[in-house]
Amino acid sequence: MIGGRRCSEAARRLRRRPDTLELSVLGGQPMETELQEEDDERTPATGTGNTDVSRTKSTEATSKRTRWFQFARSSKNRRKRLHCDDDEETEDQGGRNSDKDGTRRACLAQPEGMNIGSSTQTIATPLMVGDSFYSLAPEGANPSTNRSVDQELYKQRDPSVASETKSLPSMRRLSQIRRRRSSYYFSENERRIRANDKEFNAQFKYHNNYIKTSKYSLFTFLPFNLLEQFQRLANFYFLCLLVLQLIPAISSLTPVTTAIPLIGVLTLTAVKDAYDDIQRHLSDSQVNNRKSKTLRNGKLVEAKWSEVQVGDVIRLDNNQFVAADTLLLSTSEPNGLCFIETAELDGETNLKAKQCLTETIELGDRHDSLWNFNGEIICERPNNLLNKFDGTLIWRSQRFALDNEKILLRGCVLRNTQWCYGVVVFAGVDTKLMQNSGKTQFKSTGVDRLLNFIIIGIVLFLVSICALFAIGCAVWEGLIGQHFQLYLPWERIIPKDYIPTGATVIGLLVFFSYAIVLNTVVPISLYVSVEVIRFVQSFLINWDEEMYYATTNTYAKARTTTLNEELGQIQYIFSDKTGTLTQNIMTFNKCSINGRSYGDVIDLRTGELIEITEALQTVDFSANPHYESDFRWYDRTLLDAVRSDEEHSHVFFRLLALCHTVMAETVDGKLEYQAQSPDEAALVAAARNFGFVFRTRTPNSITIEVMGQLEEYELLNILDFNNVRKRMSVILRRGDSMVLYCKGADNVIYDRLHSGQEDMKARTQDHLNKFAGEGLRTLALAERRLTEQYYNDWRSRQQEAALSMDSREQKLNEIYEEIESEMQLVGVTAIEDKLQDGVPKSIANLQNAGIKIWVLTGDKQETAINIGYSCQLLTDELADVFIVDGNSVEEVEKQLRQFKESIKIYNRFRPGGFDPFDRLNSDSNMDPLSVTMTQTSAFMQESNLPPTPPPPPAISVVTFRWDDKTKDNKGGPDSAECNDLFGDEKRSEGGGTASIVVDESTGFALVVNGHSLVHCLSPELETKFLDIASQCKAVICCRVTPLQKALVVELIKRAKKAVTLAIGDGANDVSMIKAAHIGVGISGQEGLQAVLSSDYSIAQFRYLERLLLVHGRWSYYRMCKFLRYFFYKNFAFTLCHCWYSLFCGFSAQTVFDPMFISVYNLFYTSLPVLALGVFEQDVSDKNSVDFPRLYTPGLKSELFNIREFIYSVLHGAFTSLVLFLIPYGVYKDGVSQNGFIVSDHMTLGAVVATILIVDNTAQISLYTSYWTVVNHVTIWGSLVWYFVLDYFYNYVIGGPYVGSLTQAMKDLTFWVTMLITVMALVAPVLAYKFYLLDVHPSLSDKIRQRSLKKIHSRASSNVRRTASSRRGRRSVRSGYAFAHQEGFGRLITSGKIMHKLPQDFAFPLGLGTKKTQALHNNLNSADGSSKSNNASGQHMVNNNTNLRQNQNQNHSSMADITADGRGTGGEDGRGSVSTDDMSPRAPCQDLDTINL
Repeated sequence: MIGGRRCSEAARRLRRRPDTLELSVLGGQPMETELQEEDDERTPATGTGNTDVSRTKSTEATSKRTRWFQFARSSKNRRKRLHCDDDEETEDQGGRNSDKDGTRRACLAQPEGMNIGSSTQTIATPLMVGDSFYSLAPEGANPSTNRSVDQELYKQRDPSVASETKSLPSMRRLSQIRRRRSSYYFSENERRIRANDKEFNAQFKYHNNYIKTSKYSLFTFLPFNLLEQFQRLANFYFLCLLVLQLIPAISSLTPVTTAIPLIGVLTLTAVKDAYDDIQRHLSDSQVNNRKSKTLRNGKLVEAKWSEVQVGDVIRLDNNQFVAADTLLLSTSEPNGLCFIETAELDGETNLKAKQCLTETIELGDRHDSLWNFNGEIICERPNNLLNKFDGTLIWRSQRFALDNEKILLRGCVLRNTQWCYGVVVFAGVDTKLMQNSGKTQFKSTGVDRLLNFIIIGIVLFLVSICALFAIGCAVWEGLIGQHFQLYLPWERIIPKDYIPTGATVIGLLVFFSYAIVLNTVVPISLYVSVEVIRFVQSFLINWDEEMYYATTNTYAKARTTTLNEELGQIQYIFSDKTGTLTQNIMTFNKCSINGRSYGDVIDLRTGELIEITEALQTVDFSANPHYESDFRWYDRTLLDAVRSDEEHSHVFFRLLALCHTVMAETVDGKLEYQAQSPDEAALVAAARNFGFVFRTRTPNSITIEVMGQLEEYELLNILDFNNVRKRMSVILRRGDSMVLYCKGADNVIYDRLHSGQEDMKARTQDHLNKFAGEGLRTLALAERRLTEQYYNDWRSRQQEAALSMDSREQKLNEIYEEIESEMQLVGVTAIEDKLQDGVPKSIANLQNAGIKIWVLTGDKQETAINIGYSCQLLTDELADVFIVDGNSVEEVEKQLRQFKESIKIYNRFRPGGFDPFDRLNSDSNMDPLSVTMTQTSAFMQESNLPPTPPPPPAISVVTFRWDDKTKDNKGGPDSAECNDLFGDEKRSEGGGTASIVVDESTGFALVVNGHSLVHCLSPELETKFLDIASQCKAVICCRVTPLQKALVVELIKRAKKAVTLAIGDGANDVSMIKAAHIGVGISGQEGLQAVLSSDYSIAQFRYLERLLLVHGRWSYYRMCKFLRYFFYKNFAFTLCHCWYSLFCGFSAQTVFDPMFISVYNLFYTSLPVLALGVFEQDVSDKNSVDFPRLYTPGLKSELFNIREFIYSVLHGAFTSLVLFLIPYGVYKDGVSQNGFIVSDHMTLGAVVATILIVDNTAQISLYTSYWTVVNHVTIWGSLVWYFVLDYFYNYVIGGPYVGSLTQAMKDLTFWVTMLITVMALVAPVLAYKFYLLDVHPSLSDKIRQRSLKKIHSRASSNVRRTASSRRGRRSVRSGYAFAHQEGFGRLITSGKIMHKLPQDFAFPLGLGTKKTQALHNNLNSADGSSKSNNASGQHMVNNNTNLRQNQNQNHSSMADITADGRGTGGEDGRGSVSTDDMSPRAPCQDLDTINL
C-alpha cells in the first residue's frame, strides 16, 4: 500500500499464530509442538515449485478479496493490519519466496474496543474463497483442497448454502470459539504476554522495569531549568528590564544593577534544583540496581531490577521485595500458598495470603519446567486499582481465570515463604505501585501566588505612571522645553523640524526611562532576600533540638526551601494511620477474669494505683521456656493465679490459646507465630507467656502446651468472624467433653449470655468502661459446654444450610445464632495499640489552632475508628459519628442526606441557633436555671415542632445556664476560627447576661469507607460530601487506595481553596504527599519512599505540632513582616522620583545619586530586613505551643494580603511625600551661613537620601519585636555603613556627588530638617501602635504583656482532651473484632494452609464456615452505683475529676488571661464549674450530652 506503514515480521507471525484450543478442536497438533512449529515457520523453504503455485493462487485469491468489517476502518490498529495485508500482497507480486512449510495458520478476528470477558457479540466475518479468514493448510496439502475447505467454511457462515462436509461440527465449534474469544485478542483494552518469549512480547513495546523520577539530565538541565525559572513572572519581568537597560538612549542606570542580582537568583535556584534532582537520580539508581533472580536460557541468573522484562520468570526469596507485578506460579509452601506484607502499598503490616493456580504448582522450582512454561496471559491494561486484577491464562489448551489473589505487586515483601516463582505481568511505570505514586507537582506558597498577583498590579501601576509622565514630558517639551534647547539640547535621533513630533518621540523615550528608574519598587533583591530568608529558616528547622529523635538519631529536615511560610497557613491535615499515628505495636495491657481486674499495680501500703513506667519492675516469666523477652506485664497477681491452678484464669488463657486462626512455625529452634492481625498475635502471645503455648495445628486439630503438658483438641468447626458478626467461635472436642469458645465485641457477647450472671456482668462492665476510658481495645470472652447429641443435631442442620441454594447466608446466620447463645462469660481483654508518643496532645493542640484533621488509611473501618478514639481525634463528647458505607450511589446519597438533616437539627439548638436560644437569652433578669431538653425520636414525634425527616439526631441534652461562674467565657461561643475571641474581657460581668458554655469537642465526625468514597468523589455527590465533611470536626477515610488519598487532597484543594498538608511514612502515602501543598514524611519503619517524596521529614508525628505552631507560624509571621516593611521602604524610596519629576520637567532625572540607587537595596537596607525575616518572633516557642490560637491569623492570611499591601504602599507614599517636600522646602533658594548656595540638585539628593536611611532605621526599629545581637549589628551597622560607604565612594573613588553631604552636615539646617522629618514620619506610626495595643490588643500582645509582668504562666497549659470516663464508649471496645478481614478459618479447615498432608491428620476434615450477619444491639450501661471493689471506686473518683476537667476545656486560650492579670487555671480554675451544676449524663450508649 503506497504511503502505508510497513508491518514488522513479528506482527505478521503474530497474526499467523493459531489459537491452540481451536487447533485442538479442528484435530490439530497439541500445544507442546507449537513452539517447534513456530520455529519451522521462521525457516524459509528451499523449494520453488510448490512455492510458485502457492504464490500464484494466493495472488489470485487476494485480488478477489473484499474489505469486510466496515466499522473497523476507523480503528488505528485495524488500518495497521490492513496495511500489513497490502504489504504481503506487494511482496508476493514482487516475487519473494513464501513459506512452504506445513504448519497450520489461524488468523484470528480483530474486533476493536472489546473488553476482557465482554459479552458483546462479534460481527461474523465472511471467509472468502482462496484467502479465508481461517486458513488451515496441512503439510503437503493441495491448494485446491484448501480452497474447498474455505468454501465449506463460507457455506457454514451462510445459512443459504448447504453444508455437506464431514467436518461441519468441527467448523461450527471453531466458529463458536472464535466468536466467544475474539474479544480477547488485539483489543486496545487488553494486554497479551507470553512467558519466556521475549520476541513475542517485544512487539508490544511494553515498558521495562526501569524507574525514572528525576526531571533533568546532564544535557537538558540548563535549558529546561532556565525555561522553568523564566515561567516565574518576576524573573521574566527583570529579564525584560535588563534588555531595556542595555539601550543607552533610554537608560539612566547601568545594566549591572539588574544583571548581577538576576544572575545570582537564577544561579542559586539552579543549584538548589540540581541538588534535588541529583538526590532523585541517586534514589532511582538505588532502586534500579537492586538484584533479582531471573530465568535466562533455562538458568537462574542474577539481574538488576531495571533489566527485568515483561514475560520473564523471576524467583523471590523470603524477606525479599517483589521487583514487578508478578503472576504467582509456584511456591515452597503446600497448596501454592505464600505470605506477603503490603506495608508499602496500603500501610498494613499484617500478612496476607496469596495462592497460585493448582495447575502451575507442579512447576515447583525446577528450572527446566519453568523455562518451558509458555503460557499466554491475557489481562487488563495497567491501572491503579490495588485490589483488582482480571485476566486469563492460556496453557496446555486450557484457559484459567486469574484474579488478584494470584498476583504479587511490586513493593510487597515476601514473608514466611522460602521461595516462589512468578512471571512478570507489569513492569516499571506500569506497575500498580507506580500507577498510584502520582506525579511530582511544582509547589508554590500562597505568599508566592499573592506576590505574583501584586507584581502584576505594580507593573500596571508603573505603566500608568510612566504613561502619565511620558505625556507630561511631551507636553512640557512642546510648550517649554523647545525654547531651552541651547541648554537642554535634544538627542540626535529626535526630529527637530516639527516640534510636536519631536516632543512625542521624547515622551515615548521618557516612558521607557521612567520604567527603568521606577523599577526599584519591585527590585530583584526582593526575591534574593526571600530566598535567603527561606534558606536560613530551613536550617533553623534542621537544627531544632526539640525535634530530634534520639532513638533513631534523626533530626527534622527541610527538604525544600520554598515552602516554609506555608507551614503557618495549614487549614487541613491529611494523615496516614499506621506508622504515622501509631507504632503498629499491639500489647496485652489489662484483662478482667471472672469479675476481677488485672493489670493495675496497687501500692500495698496506701492502696493507690502506681503509675506504670519503664522504671517499674516487670513480672519475671523466665520460668516458662517459651516466654518472650520483650513481653511486659506488671501485675504479679495474675501469674500467681495461673500458677496456683485457679480455674477461671486457666479457662481464660486456654480460650486465648485455642480460639484464633494463628499459624505457628519453628524458625531456628524458636516458636514463631504468623497472624493476620497484630491484635490476634498479641492475645496468643499473652497466653504463651502465661504458660498456655499454642504449638501447632492441622485442619482438624489444635495442639497447645499447658504448663509443660501437651493437650490436643479436635477442631470441629471454626465460625469465622467478619465485620457483621463481630465475633468468632471455635468448637472443640477433647475426650468426652465438647466446648464452644467465643470472643468478640462486648455488646455482641453480652446479648448471647445466659441469665443469672448479673453480678459478674456488672463488675465486668465496670472494667470494660474503665479499659475503654483509657483508650484500650477491648474484647469479651465466653464459653459454652455442648453435648454430643446437641452438637450432632446442630451439625446436620448446619450442613444442610451450607448446601442450601436459597437464602444460604440467612440460614447460616440463624444456625450460628443458635449455637452461639446461652454462653458463660469468661472475661475481657484489653489491648493497647501503641500510639506514638504525644499524638493525642499534638492532635488536640492542632485542632485548637483551627486546623481540621483527616485520617486517610488503608486499614479497616473499626481499626481506624479505634485509633481515632485512642488519639482523641474522636471523643465521646461528639454529638455523633457518621459512617458512610453505602455500596451504591443511591445508598451513599441517602446516607449523606440523613446526616445533613441531623446536622441541621443539631445547629438549631446550638449557640447562635434559632428561637429557643434567642427567647431564653432575651430575658436578662432571668433567675439562674438549667433548661434541659431531650432530643430523641419520641420527643420529635410528640412535640409541637414541625415534623422532621428521619433519622432523629443523636444529640440528647442541651443545657443553657445563667450564673456568675461562667463569666470568664465572655458570654460567647468559643471557636478556633474566630479572631475576636480575646477582646472585651469585661463583658458578661453583669449578672443578667446569659453566659454560654460551649465544649469545643462537641460536633460531628465522619467515617467513610473506601468503596463509598468512590461515590463521594463522583461529580454528583462531591458537593454534598464536602458540605457535610466541612461541618465535621474530624473525618476518617478507611480502606482507601493511595490514589484515592491523592484525590481527596485534590478535592479539598480545588473545592475549598484551602492550604493542605499530607503526612505519611510509607510508599502508599507518596501520591497524597505529592498532591498536598505541603508533604511531610516520617522516617518510620516502612522505608524512605515517603521521605524522599516529601518537602519536610520528621521522626515522629508529635513533632508536627512544633513544625506548624512554632516554625510554621514564625516563618509566616517573619515573611509577612518582611514583605510589609520591604514594600514600605521601596515605595518610600522610589516615589521620591515621582515627586521630583514635577520639578524637573518629567525628564526622568533621578533625585538620588545613580550609585545610591544601585546599592540602596544591596548594601544600605538589605541586612536589617534580612535579620527581621530570619530572627523576628512575637512570642516564644513555648507560648506558641501553649496558645495554639496564635496560629489562627495564618489560616485567614491576615498578616499579609491585599489590604496590608495597600497599607504599606500608602505608608510608603506618605513617607516619600514628607521625605521630599520638607527638605525641598527647606533647601529651595537656601543659603548657608557662609553665604554658599545650597539649593543645588546634588545637595538636595544627598540630604533626602540621608534622611531616608535614618527613617528606615527608625522604622525597622519599631517593626522589630525580638532583638538579638544580629539585629543590633545589622540595624545600627547599616546606618554607620551608609556614611562610611558614601565617604569612600565620593572621596576615594571620586563620585560625582563628592562634598555634597559633607557640606550639608556642617550646617545646623541639615540636622534640624532631619529631626523634623523623621519625627513627622515616626510619630503617626507610634500613635497607631499604642492605640492598637491599648484598645485592640492581639493575643500575642496580651501574652507579651503578661510575660513582662512576670505573672505565673498559664496554669492549665496542659489542658488537653482527657480520656472520657463515660460508659458509652462507642467503638474503642472490641477493636480486635474488626482489626482485620475474615480470618484464615476457611483455609485452615480446608487444609490448604497446612504443611501436613490431609491423610496425615489425626481427625477427619471438618467443614468450614460461612460469613453470617449479626444483629447490632447496643448494651445499656450497668448502674453506676454497683461498685464492689476498690479499683472501681477509685475509677469513679477519676471519672469525676475527668468530668470537671472536661468542663474547663470550654475556655479559650485567653480565658486564663484577665485584665488584672489573674489566672483562672489551677485549683481555683478547676472549680469554676462545680459538679453540682453539671448537666445529667444520659444513661444510654447512643446518647450524648452537649453543654450549651
